[in-house]
Amino acid sequence: MSEQPIKKVSVVIPVYNEQESLPELVRRTTTACATLSQAYEIVLVDDGSSDSSAEMLTAMAEEPGSHVVAVLLNRNYGQHSAIMAGFSHVSGDLIITLDADLQNPPEEIPRLVEKAEEGYDVVGTVRQNRQDSWFRKKASRMINHLIQRATGKAMGDYGCMLRAYRRHIIEAMLHCHERSTFIPILANTFARRAIEIPVLHAEREFGDSKYSLMRLINLMYDLVTCLTTTPLRMLSVVGSLIALAGFAFSLLLILLRLFFGPAWAADGVFMLFAVLFIFIGAQFVGMGLLGEYIGRIYNDVRARPRYFIQRVINSSFTGSSEDDKK
Repeated sequence: MSEQPIKKVSVVIPVYNEQESLPELVRRTTTACATLSQAYEIVLVDDGSSDSSAEMLTAMAEEPGSHVVAVLLNRNYGQHSAIMAGFSHVSGDLIITLDADLQNPPEEIPRLVEKAEEGYDVVGTVRQNRQDSWFRKKASRMINHLIQRATGKAMGDYGCMLRAYRRHIIEAMLHCHERSTFIPILANTFARRAIEIPVLHAEREFGDSKYSLMRLINLMYDLVTCLTTTPLRMLSVVGSLIALAGFAFSLLLILLRLFFGPAWAADGVFMLFAVLFIFIGAQFVGMGLLGEYIGRIYNDVRARPRYFIQRVINSSFTGSSEDDKK
């Protein structure tokens, strides 16, 4: 069955303390979308910014004839939750996500639309000649490898948010109720046809990256625990191997004591402590992983909203507001 034609494109951009880049971001995104043959809208989601980003988005959305839709969250919920909030207010047949830092040029949008028109459900991108630091590149490569091993989906760059999704993929994701969501992976679970294309990557001109070392570590734990239960199974395997190794080592100690006498066993007391510490460390790793999964169960049972929309502004409905929970 062929895909429905694309009549309207929605661009969803999460914004968090990006007041310096916003004017250029909106200008370049509008210019890129104006070259499309389809109608378009630019949905900018303020993720609880502490600078003037929310006020700037409101002013842009209230301009007569503006293509900007401003979605204001009441506090910071994180990039992926902000994007999901944007998804709940799009009206396009094709939805494109884009970061606000301009490292992925908005000028690539027409290429994603063109590729999606070939019948793909998801169009991913691979950043060429990345302008990030050595640490960010290594961390991204490790996370991509982890995702590929856990999901079996051999996509090359899950960290690039410049991606295009068909409407039915967005609707499927909005029906998912898990609290922690990694959008590129979730979308691929529903996609029948997916492809990646190379895109340009630029240096960040304004502000600093919002992903600190701690946020990257948290992201890695989120990915491991939201993708698969394999670590829980591996705990059983590792625990069994440690138990067998401990049993074999105890037999060896008994034999050595029989052959070399009790003096030798006394000399090996520190080795026993070393082995004990290894076992204790393995237990703590196991308890930490179990805690991650139990924490997720706790969050899902509470069923708190993934985000809380304080206000939505569009020039067609100037000043409209709503308290929207998702």
